Amino acid sequence: MAVEVHDVDVAEARRRLDAGARLFDVREQGEWDEVHAPEATLVPMSELVARWQEIDGGDQPAIVVCHSGARSARVVAALEQSGVPAVNLTGGMVAWEQAGQPVVRDAQGETRHEH
Repeated sequence: MAVEVHDVDVAEARRRLDAGARLFDVREQGEWDEVHAPEATLVPMSELVARWQEIDGGDQPAIVVCHSGARSARVVAALEQSGVPAVNLTGGMVAWEQAGQPVVRDAQGETRHEH
């Protein structure tokens, strides 16, 4: 039986976060270090089997984000099958950033060449 993955756009994700929902980023550490939402919690997809119990949205479904929405959709399906309510952030961090939502960037992301 296929699990239906529910998607939310950035505006709906922001509304839910402001109401107390939690945001989980399933990208890998290097991607997280480059840019992430300040309120997100990193639970890399590669560690999901060991750490899926950490994903808890509280009173609301957890919001799951990746780079563009593909990996997070798979994670949401797995969480839903495990009984953890979750929704996928459509468009991922790409859409989040394009919508002007706050991000944290790694200061080392800029390469400087000094002579």
